[in-house]
Amino acid sequence: MPELPEVETVRRGLGEFILSKKIVRVKVDCEKSFVGGSEMAQAVKGATVTDLRRRGKALLADLDNGTTMMIHLRMTGQLIWRGEKDFAAGHPSKNFTDALPNAQTRVTFEFEEGKLFFNDQRKFGFVKLLATDEVEKDSFIASLGKEPWEMSAEELYEKCQRHKNALTKAVLLDQKVIAGLGNIYADESLFYAGVHPERRAGDLSLEEAERILEGARQTMQASIDSGGSTMATYIKPDGTTGNYLEKFAQVFRREGQACPRCGAEIIKMKVAGRGTHICPECQKRVGDD
Repeated sequence: MPELPEVETVRRGLGEFILSKKIVRVKVDCEKSFVGGSEMAQAVKGATVTDLRRRGKALLADLDNGTTMMIHLRMTGQLIWRGEKDFAAGHPSKNFTDALPNAQTRVTFEFEEGKLFFNDQRKFGFVKLLATDEVEKDSFIASLGKEPWEMSAEELYEKCQRHKNALTKAVLLDQKVIAGLGNIYADESLFYAGVHPERRAGDLSLEEAERILEGARQTMQASIDSGGSTMATYIKPDGTTGNYLEKFAQVFRREGQACPRCGAEIIKMKVAGRGTHICPECQKRVGDD
């Protein structure tokens, strides 16, 4: 699933192609992929994209007719632009270079200068049309917590206390607690803070919450600046991919390698149902020798 930095990479890259451009035709090949189906989708025909925003992991394309398309890629969604220049982002597959539309194409937006294909192999992603002034009231958007840059250490600490018996990593992955923090950046933030992912959230100190938040901000900003994670194969407008994991990741997908801080071997374990990477020396449980 794409994480916040990858979705931000999509927002920045895709804006070059669709901002101030008119949608001249919409074709829905999978009714569930556009909430309300083909009939609802026709409401965007003739509208011009005025802004492309992001809330958590959701893209928000504002239109000049007073509506906003919320696009969520979920696990296997892709946004692929074909025109004078190409752009592709989302779940990696040969769709990035294959002829389109194809069997995985769910919605096609035809603009005056090109086409935007919403592909989704598993059909978990969606496009939803909302009144622009009602976006913040949508149940999905309204449920999201603050993003790391918007949240104070005191706020994160208080939320951890509300979930005091839950594992710290599980709390960080809860989008209602903090928006946009997924598996990669939860691991990186916990390593930065020197906190074991199986610590109970209620046992964290305010100082530890502050370090986790600082780690989230720093690692996610580094990823945004580098164009998202290579693992997710996000393709930037110049045709290159993000390189966060290669350049900045300290523990994620580095099991068996030496910890950059202490030299101990990084290990992989399962926490909250997710593959989790830690340094057993830098991130000891409370009470461990």
